[in-house]
Amino acid sequence: MTLKKLLIGAVLLGVGTTAQATESFVVEDIQVQGLQRVALGAALTYIPVRVGEEVDSGLIAETIRELYASAHFDDVQIYRRDGVLMVRVKERPTISDITFEGNSDIEDEQLTDSLSNSGITIGEQLDKTMISDIEKGLEDFYQSVGKYNASVSVALVNLPRNRVELRFNFVEGAAAEIAQINFIGNNSFSREELLGQVELRDELPWWNIIGKRQYQQQQLGGDLENLESFYRNQGYARFSIDSVQVAMTPERDGIYITINITEGEQYEVKEVTVLGDLRGHDSVIQRVAETAKNRRYNAGYMTGIEESIKGFLGRYGYAYPEVRSIPDMDDENLTVDLTFVVEPGARAYVRRIDFTGNNATKDEVLRREMRQMEGAWLNDQLVQTGKVRLERLGHFETVEVDTVRVPGEEDKVDLVYRVKEQPSGNITAGIGYGSWGGLSLNAGISQENFFGTGNQVSFQVNTNRFSKDARISARDNYFTDDGVSLGGNVFYQTYDGGRAQTQRFNRTSYGVATDLGFPINEYNRINFGIGFTNTGISQFNQFEQMQNFYQRYVDPQNPEGALNFRTVDLTAAWSRVTLNRGVYPTAGSSNRLNAKVTTPNSDLQFFKLNYRFRHYLPLDSDHNFVFLTRFSAGYGNGYGSDGQFDYTLPFWENFYGGGAESLRGFETNRLGPRGLTRQPTFIQGPPDAEGNPTQIALGPEFDNITVERFQTLGGNAMVHGGFELIFPTPFVSDEASNTVRTSFFVDVGTIWDTEFDYSQYEDLQTSGTLWDYGSPRNYNASYGASIQWLSPMGALTFSFGFPIRSMDPRIEETFTFNLGTTF
Repeated sequence: MTLKKLLIGAVLLGVGTTAQATESFVVEDIQVQGLQRVALGAALTYIPVRVGEEVDSGLIAETIRELYASAHFDDVQIYRRDGVLMVRVKERPTISDITFEGNSDIEDEQLTDSLSNSGITIGEQLDKTMISDIEKGLEDFYQSVGKYNASVSVALVNLPRNRVELRFNFVEGAAAEIAQINFIGNNSFSREELLGQVELRDELPWWNIIGKRQYQQQQLGGDLENLESFYRNQGYARFSIDSVQVAMTPERDGIYITINITEGEQYEVKEVTVLGDLRGHDSVIQRVAETAKNRRYNAGYMTGIEESIKGFLGRYGYAYPEVRSIPDMDDENLTVDLTFVVEPGARAYVRRIDFTGNNATKDEVLRREMRQMEGAWLNDQLVQTGKVRLERLGHFETVEVDTVRVPGEEDKVDLVYRVKEQPSGNITAGIGYGSWGGLSLNAGISQENFFGTGNQVSFQVNTNRFSKDARISARDNYFTDDGVSLGGNVFYQTYDGGRAQTQRFNRTSYGVATDLGFPINEYNRINFGIGFTNTGISQFNQFEQMQNFYQRYVDPQNPEGALNFRTVDLTAAWSRVTLNRGVYPTAGSSNRLNAKVTTPNSDLQFFKLNYRFRHYLPLDSDHNFVFLTRFSAGYGNGYGSDGQFDYTLPFWENFYGGGAESLRGFETNRLGPRGLTRQPTFIQGPPDAEGNPTQIALGPEFDNITVERFQTLGGNAMVHGGFELIFPTPFVSDEASNTVRTSFFVDVGTIWDTEFDYSQYEDLQTSGTLWDYGSPRNYNASYGASIQWLSPMGALTFSFGFPIRSMDPRIEETFTFNLGTTF
C-alpha cells in the first residue's frame, strides 16, 4: 500500500492526524512521543498493536481512533521508522484555573457546578470541542430569561507545562421587558381576569417597587398550565391553548406575548360511577365520589376527590392506591359522566421506621413521638400525625417523611423520617431604648433539647439594671413512657421596681416549685404543680391605690420596715395545641389557661388566671402568607379576709404591658395605672397654747393628687391581642425561609385595676394626667412591621411600632429588639 493511500485514510479519520508508513510490516518496537502527564503504560493500553504483529492501514486507523477516544490527546501522528511504529501525540492541556467576569445573573458557584457536570474542572484535561457548546448553552439560558443581547465568550490562556486558564467573559446586557400580553379567543373572561391567573406581567402598580416585567421562558410554561387549570376549574372541559407567539421588538428590548385560546362551553357533571375493588369501603368511597354530581365540572375538584379516596384508603394500609377519574363528554347536552377507577393495590404493613438528619437528637426522642407502629398496618393518618408531632417539638427546621417499598416484598414498606435540626438552645436577651428609660438589657441561657434527650434544661443568670435573677429549671417531657412530664425549678431574684419603669420598691425572693403534666389526647394536656416562695419587700412607695395592702401588713411602729411573706402556691394549667410546628408555625391554634392560688395558710391569699390564644390561618396552599390572630387575658385578686381587712393581690403580682411581648410601639412595663400620691390641703389655724402657728387640714375632698408619671403600678386585669399578616421575607432564599419570618402587625392592649374607684379622685385637684384606672376602655394600640430570625443564638426579633391610640405619648417607643423564644 502506498504512502498516499495511508495519508488519505488518516485525513478521513480526523483533522490534524497524519500517518506515514509503507506497506504492511512487522512491528519490532513501539515508541510514543509527546507524553507529559499520561503514563506510557496507560498510553500503550489504547494502542491495539503488539510487538511482533504485522500492521496495516486498517490497524493504524483503529489505533488513531482508540487514542482519540481516550480523551487525552488533541493530536495524533503515526509513522514508521524502519521496523519501529512511531506514535507522536499532543496531550490535551490541563485546566489550571477558571475565572468569570461580568456575570451577575448567574453566581460563580452555579457556573462551577454546571461546568463540572460537563467534565470541565480544574485539574482535568480540556476538550476544546466543548467550548462552543458551553458558550451557546449559556447564551440560550440568558435568552430564556429575556436577555437577548447577552453574549458569552471563552478565552484560552496558555500556560507553561501544557496548562491552560479558562476565562469566561459575560456581556449580560439589559433584560427585555414584556411590553404587552394579549389573549385571543377569550369571550367569558376579560383580559384583566386572565392576567390575574399568570405570573408574568406587562405592567406593575406604582407601589410594587421590587416587581419585574422580565420575560422568562420557564415561567411562561407554568403560566400556560395555570391558565388551563383556571378554565377547566370553571367547567370549560374542552378548553385548549391553540398557539403562543413570542415576538420581539427590533431593538430586542421588548417582548409581545400573544396566547390564542379556544374556551369551548361549560359542562355540568351528570352521573358519577365508581369502579374497582373497594375492599369493603364501597359506601364511603361512593359518597365521596358523588359530591361531584350535579355541579359544574371542575378538574381541580376531581383531583381533590381522587386524593381524598387515596387518603381514606391510606388509613387502612393501602400504601399505593391508584385512583383515576375518566370523563365522558356529551357535547350535545354539555354534560360529563365521571367514572372513578379505584385500584387499592396490596395492603402493606410497616417493616421499619428510620430517622435521618438527627445528628444531635437521640433516636428515641423521635421514636416516642410516633403513632404509627412497626409491624402494624400502614395508616397514612398516623404517619402524618407523627410528622406533625416532630414538627411541634421545636427541635427541627423541617420534617419530611417518605414511604419506601421493601424490595421483593409487595406488602411491606419502610418509613423514613428526614429531619433538619435547628438550634434548640436560646441565649435569651433583650434590648430597648426609650426617651425616659434609656437603654435596657437582659440575658440568659436555656437548652430545649439537652444533649439530644428532648429534655428542657435552663440555667439562667440574668443581670440588668433593675433585676438579678439566678434560676435552674429542668423538665423531662417523658418522665413516664405514656407521656407524663415532670418539671421543677429553683430560683433567687432581686428586683428594683423603680429602675424597671414600675413603682419604686425592692423585692428579694427565692423559692422552689415542681409540677406534673398529663396528656389527655393528641392535642390536650393538663398540669398540676406546687411551689414555695419567700418574698421580702423594702423601700416601697405607699401610693394611694396600695393603702389597703399596706394597712394590712405594715408595722405602725416601723412604717419603713421591710415586709416578709411566705406563700405556698398551687398551680393548674390546661393547653390545647394543634400547631403544625413548634417554632414559626403556619397553621393551627394554641390555647393555654393557667391558674395559681395560694393556700389559706400562706401569708398572702390570692389567685391569678391567665389565658393565651393564637391562631394561624394560611392564606395560600404553600403557607407563604399567613394571618395570625392573638389574644391574651389575665385577672388576679385576693380572696378571703382576716376579719379586719380583705386580702388583695400583691402589687408585685400585677400585670404589666408594653414592649415586644405584648404591645410593640410602647416602652416595656409602662402601660397601665400610674401611682397616685395624696397631699392634704391646709389652712392656717389659731396659735397653740404656746403661741406657735398651726395648720388645719380641710378634709379629703380638698386633697391634691399627684400622678407619678414614671411610676407604673400595673393592674390586676389585663387584655391584649392583635393581628399579624405574615409574608415571605424579601431577598431571602428558599432555604432560609423556615428560619426568617416577616410580618405587619396591629397590637391592642389595656391594663386596669378593678379595685380602683375613680369617683374618689375625679373632682380633686390633680397634678398630671389622670384617667380612670378602673376602666378597660383606656386602651393603647399600635401598628408596624416585625422581622424574626431563628439565629444560632435563638430567635431575634426586630420591631418598628407606631401608635394608633396612646394614653401617654411619653412612653412611646418606635424600635425594639428582642432575643429569645418566640412563636
